[in-house]
Amino acid sequence: MSTSEKDIYWMQRALELARRGIGVTSPNPAVGCVILDRAGQVIGEGWHEYDLRDHAEVVALNEARQHALTYQKEDRLKGGTAYITLEPCNHTGRTGPCTEALIASGLARVVAATGDPNPSVTGHGMERLRAAGIATSLGVCEPEARRINEGFARWIQHKRPLVLMKVAMTLDGRIAPPPGQHTAREPYWITSEQARAAVQPLRWQADAALTGVDTVLADDPMLTDRSGLRRRRPLLRVVLDSALRMPLDCKMVRDVQNDVVIFTVSKDEARINELRNRGIRVEVLPAEAGRVPLSKLFDKLGEEGILTVLTETGTRLNTALLASGMVDRVHLFVAPQIMGSDAVPAFKGMPKAIQMAEVEVERYGNDLGLRSLLRDPWPKHQ
Repeated sequence: MSTSEKDIYWMQRALELARRGIGVTSPNPAVGCVILDRAGQVIGEGWHEYDLRDHAEVVALNEARQHALTYQKEDRLKGGTAYITLEPCNHTGRTGPCTEALIASGLARVVAATGDPNPSVTGHGMERLRAAGIATSLGVCEPEARRINEGFARWIQHKRPLVLMKVAMTLDGRIAPPPGQHTAREPYWITSEQARAAVQPLRWQADAALTGVDTVLADDPMLTDRSGLRRRRPLLRVVLDSALRMPLDCKMVRDVQNDVVIFTVSKDEARINELRNRGIRVEVLPAEAGRVPLSKLFDKLGEEGILTVLTETGTRLNTALLASGMVDRVHLFVAPQIMGSDAVPAFKGMPKAIQMAEVEVERYGNDLGLRSLLRDPWPKHQ
């Protein structure tokens, strides 16, 4: 196996470890690390979990040292290689710099998949390692590594979450039957069970799910993460409700567990108190054209450490979000149905066409999934 093939092989393993941290690292990035000794044997592996504090590199180093102690073997770190999915940090935050831990270990080489997206620290970790005499390599499996931490990349630079838009629609772009053919506050399924099951991992990977009150009135969704996968904090369910029309007997209100927030421009104190008494957090923002301002909404969520927001909205909000240029990634679930022009459209009155580049296609039974990145959250030059 050549050096480049070997680097790709072990970085793929580090990426597998990083994915174990999805759901339990926010607001930190998901990072994985594999350490090999001079002979190319794995002696340590690790990934980051926010509540356990230690970064992936330190977890892997500790595992290598513990293995040596347990089996009374020599320290095999010296002269070894570390494969890390993100450039190691060179600053003190909740923990000390990982660069210093790597240098102290005696490793000879560090391979990182991608640089840190934080403009103020990117490159400094690799520079510190090189200054200490450690050979470095950057960019192995970079696209996969960046995909894992798109939310972190957006947030760390702009203090706003990555916006992932999910839409389930027919071949002719409809999301519900014509008015009068849909029972209010009951879900109307456009896509198959397989496609709907694929939405749960999207919710698991997000810190918040956002919808509008029109969708609540039409479908009465729960908007919960039912993936069954571990997560550090509950999925925050966000509802945009300019006039506070949220029904007090809807599923989200009945099921609230300190995980529902309504953003509004209404100053109806009586209604606000009714909702708050039922455990709903209500945030009042200054109106823009009588609506909740999307820019200020995402600013507020960013302040709360929300890295990724999954939007599951109706026609008006779908259109407003895309028209605002704030959507980073789209995931369309397309069912082989045709409803006709009288049915409810997914989008309406777009000021200009949205181009989807490098579209990824998946099948869920007879349904299609179309995924595309609209705005790359990573810095252009590192």
